[in-house]
Amino acid sequence: MFTHASWTEKRSDSYSRLAFLGDSVLGLAVTTHLYPRLEAERFGAGRLTKIRAQSVSGVSCRAVAERLGVPDRLRACAPQGVGHSAEALVETERVLASVIEAVIGACYLQVGYERSAAAVVEAFQPEIAEALLHPVDFKSTLQERLARRGQVVSYAVAAEHGPPHDRTFEVLATVDGAPVGRGAGRSKKHAEQAAARVALDALHPGPPEPLDDEDDEAER
Repeated sequence: MFTHASWTEKRSDSYSRLAFLGDSVLGLAVTTHLYPRLEAERFGAGRLTKIRAQSVSGVSCRAVAERLGVPDRLRACAPQGVGHSAEALVETERVLASVIEAVIGACYLQVGYERSAAAVVEAFQPEIAEALLHPVDFKSTLQERLARRGQVVSYAVAAEHGPPHDRTFEVLATVDGAPVGRGAGRSKKHAEQAAARVALDALHPGPPEPLDDEDDEAER
């Protein structure tokens, strides 16, 4: 389960397929936890989408992985001879997020959805609470701040990595043709949010502004 694709001759022996499964279980578990607990008048589809995305983001998955000791487990499972490669991998958000998703996928296959979903909600509770208390939309915050200066940000996919079932996107954010931030994510939307966060840190140091109480449309 903890075997990285670069550590084995057969990609099918790595955790990639389990991560694909676990990603879906993770999203559904958090969705079914949030939906009945948040009143419809304040939490429409768009707002729910953003809260869920923040709860299950790569940053959140990495935090859960570190709490559960995944980096040490990865180091222990690394084959002899990989050396610095193993050390670099255990610090990578994409790898740690994928391993957590793989664990969720394995749990689903072993014990079914109900028990897996309960464990997911328990493990991600701090991230869910943070998303509810301090929901953020880096893209909207960046555009609002740039609009005050008469500027507009645009996003473009700069690179794609990995097989179709485990793709990572790199997105470049530009303002007036100049790059202001680069981010990566498991989807283009997540990568755009990551790029916007980098741009905010570079152009406007300080914490991002929280979402207001108005519902907004889900990003397409």
